[in-house]
Amino acid sequence: MVQQPDLLVQETPAQRLEQAIVEFVRSSPENCLAKIDGSPIFEEPLVAFADGHDPLFLQYKTIIGDFHLTPREVMEHHFGPEAAQVGISVVSWVLPIARKTRMSNRRMSHRPSQRWSHTRWYGEHFNDQLRQHVVALLTNWGYRAVAPALSSLFHIVEHFGARISNWSERHVAYAAGLGTFSLNDGFITPKGIAMRCGSVVTDLSLPASPRNYSSHTANCRFYRGISCQVCAERCPAGAITAQGHDKTLCNRYMRETLRHLRGEYGVDIVGCGLCQTKVPCESRIPSARGSQASA
Repeated sequence: MVQQPDLLVQETPAQRLEQAIVEFVRSSPENCLAKIDGSPIFEEPLVAFADGHDPLFLQYKTIIGDFHLTPREVMEHHFGPEAAQVGISVVSWVLPIARKTRMSNRRMSHRPSQRWSHTRWYGEHFNDQLRQHVVALLTNWGYRAVAPALSSLFHIVEHFGARISNWSERHVAYAAGLGTFSLNDGFITPKGIAMRCGSVVTDLSLPASPRNYSSHTANCRFYRGISCQVCAERCPAGAITAQGHDKTLCNRYMRETLRHLRGEYGVDIVGCGLCQTKVPCESRIPSARGSQASA
């Protein structure tokens, strides 16, 4: 009797999409620090999905500001009222910053390393390419899709003295179950706080990923009642205290104090990231024990 070969398991659209994102990050020639040593900017990404009609997105209009967009508003603006009446999904991803770059920034105390600044500047260019790639992929599959961060709707607003975008990639990642917020306003994922994130909104129906945390700050040691505040100790601007993160002080430090590094490093945006490196949550969700930086 001839044995029949095993039937291939049919991949779901969610699996196909996740694998496509992982492969793009792994193989794209743009995911490299071309002006330094050609090493990768980002490590293997995390991918998750949110229901575009999740009530949390409406709550963000109160939590963040009434200017913050919902997935429904994005779809309606780009594809008409009918697009807001159907199922909407949000694809969200986390791009962990490469270990070599994190190590270089650990050694700094008052300015970011050049590797970190190139990651902030050129890494976000790559993130934009990933957004475009995901939109093109979904469009080729026959679905409507848009990257809000690249949309004509996207803009930065002045809100209580701070500059805030009307589409927060971190809050979208929270809705998709990818992590929670920290004392320094960062976002702690299973691969840590040293990362960039992005998203695309689509009418492809995707299963919403679970939010496996008890609160919006569950991954932060400080908010778990553990004496930490390592991120505050690392901040050269004094912008992080037990009361939280002062965006105005932080932005002023990067715009004014670090401005001279733009020419020296060859970037338009320097970034900082000192509070995201040499901290317990750098590359993982920190444990309740110990205060050492993650590896």
